[in-house]
Amino acid sequence: MMMMQEFTLWNIIQNLLNGLGWSLLLSLMVFVLGGLCGLLVLMLRINPDPILQKVAVVYIEFFQGTPLLIQLFMTFFGLSLLGIDISPWAAAAFSLTAYAAAYFAEIWRGCVQAIPSGQWEAAASLAMTRLQQFRYVILPQATRIAIAPTVGFSVQIVKATAVTSIIGFTELTKTGSVLANATFEPFLVFGLVAIGYFILCYPLSALAAYLEKKLHGSASHS
Repeated sequence: MMMMQEFTLWNIIQNLLNGLGWSLLLSLMVFVLGGLCGLLVLMLRINPDPILQKVAVVYIEFFQGTPLLIQLFMTFFGLSLLGIDISPWAAAAFSLTAYAAAYFAEIWRGCVQAIPSGQWEAAASLAMTRLQQFRYVILPQATRIAIAPTVGFSVQIVKATAVTSIIGFTELTKTGSVLANATFEPFLVFGLVAIGYFILCYPLSALAAYLEKKLHGSASHS
């Protein structure tokens, strides 16, 4: 075990960079998988079948109405009680993906609803199926509206990865906790942790603000 006096500022930064890498990797995975699952939930949510709509509503309300921490506990410890061995990495990825999918579905539903209903009717008059209407007519228009809020929500995904430290996943926050306990320098360590999250989140926040301004400006001039 490394002795306390062997920790230098560079040692601390190196370890935190490693944790930052895991936070980034988890965020990217959740963004992609959560987006795909969110699209599926969206399709259920806007489906004419009331039963499918209800399934989507229950899913969304559950994951939006319960703390992410509880969802992590249910996945990690609940599956263990059922005899299913799951690693902190898998539990974190699964829980965050399910969490992100619920929010993506609602964000995108609002974007789809922003498209005038006449677009659906015009597509239907061309003998398109419901799926074809969505794919070829509604989705391209809704995507333009959805870009800025989707990028903005990615910031929340990055921040949410910090909660996974509670189940032992060694991302940035968990790495910071271990280093703070080993070095007895919590202010320094968690100050660097905060800088790490800022490095990840600020560019995304700035990009979301830029896209929102640009796309809103383009829409107002069209």
